[in-house]
Amino acid sequence: MSFSFSWGWISIVIVILSWVLHALRKKRNNKSLISLPPGPKGLPILGNLLMLGEFPHRDLHRLSEEHGSIMYLRLGFIPTIVVSSPEAAELFLKTYDLIFASRPFNEAANHISYEQKGLSFTEYGPYWRNVRKLCTLELLSTLKIESFKDMRREELGSFIESLKEASRAKLEVNLSAKVLALSTDMSCLMVFGKKHIHNDNKKGFHAVVQEGMQLAARFNIADYIPYIGSLDIQGLTKRMKAVSKVFDDMFEKIIDEHVDAGDKGHQRDFVDVMLSFMESKEYEFQFDRSNIKAIILDMLVGSMDTSSTAIEWAFAELLKHPNVMKKVQQELERVVGLDRLVEESDLMSLEYLEMVVKESLRLHPVAPLLIPHESTEDCTVNGYHIPRKSRIIVNSWALGRDPKVWDDPEKFIPESVCIQEDACPQTNSVALHTGKLGKFQAKVADY
Repeated sequence: MSFSFSWGWISIVIVILSWVLHALRKKRNNKSLISLPPGPKGLPILGNLLMLGEFPHRDLHRLSEEHGSIMYLRLGFIPTIVVSSPEAAELFLKTYDLIFASRPFNEAANHISYEQKGLSFTEYGPYWRNVRKLCTLELLSTLKIESFKDMRREELGSFIESLKEASRAKLEVNLSAKVLALSTDMSCLMVFGKKHIHNDNKKGFHAVVQEGMQLAARFNIADYIPYIGSLDIQGLTKRMKAVSKVFDDMFEKIIDEHVDAGDKGHQRDFVDVMLSFMESKEYEFQFDRSNIKAIILDMLVGSMDTSSTAIEWAFAELLKHPNVMKKVQQELERVVGLDRLVEESDLMSLEYLEMVVKESLRLHPVAPLLIPHESTEDCTVNGYHIPRKSRIIVNSWALGRDPKVWDDPEKFIPESVCIQEDACPQTNSVALHTGKLGKFQAKVADY
């Protein structure tokens, strides 16, 4: 009797306390709820997760057509702002870039990218600013990039010669695989001084990189409902740890080889430069092997598949539009001629080729959804309240299809691209690589 009586009173107290807490929370959030961006209603706990399918960039684009270019979703427990127009992207990634420069915690980055010590996934703060400064001044300086010019010319020459040999022998060529191999070789040579890593892993170097990227891109329920992360109900954590172990073994071997070699007459690559950071001990933060390995991974992922994917889509569009291909050929014949290869110094004069590349990237962005950002404080953007710790997803696939900017957004029309950005309205510049983090990643991919 007394047991029932006690539990009855406890239940009543719990109900009353729950109601009071709910009322207080509702009162506190009332103002922000009124001014949050518009968005679809969600389910308890899951929020709007079930609205996203196999191609989330298309689903988000469809929802944004109904709710607007700045849209609020709740993905699990995570408040999320989806940005779907160039004008809105400029607000989040340029106007208020300091507030949105940080990255949210991510299970894949935590396990694969050395607890988010690379530049792509790290929180914005003193560590990121210092590492970015070091990388920009030492790794990606004009002088450093120029030092690899002969290597790039040699690799490109070998690539073209292999295509000629296949043509003479009337052999089929998997151009996608060839371009990917070229991109991988050039990235590896700049980062650690040799081509593909030879290791004991049966899958091979590039296959492991691809697996890591696929795991990072997979939907992970733990990123949205953190309380169940330790259960690993999808088995992703186990796989990520396995891939991380393979990466770690590879990178440890690379670093050991560089330490043993010292400065024995070889061209200084990026690993050599980073080892000098570690040995100097002149910086305000600790820079050790885990930092080097995280940055190596960032550079490889940021340059290998991104470059090859962009080239592949550009080739596909040229094949679909022979009139455009003819114009590119005519420009190459006029600017470069038929008796030599294109040099990097020629690129500034190849304006129509630049338009083709930009138009291809508009329709086929390498990353349909940019790596999410996170707001570091409460703020107001375009009249909407953006709560602290909101996840910001920029739908770059949707940016390039804004009918307010392009008359025929689904058509491949290189002439619609402005070469001189100063002469174009700001909204005509698709924000594929804007913001402080994106500028670094873009520079890596350019080479």
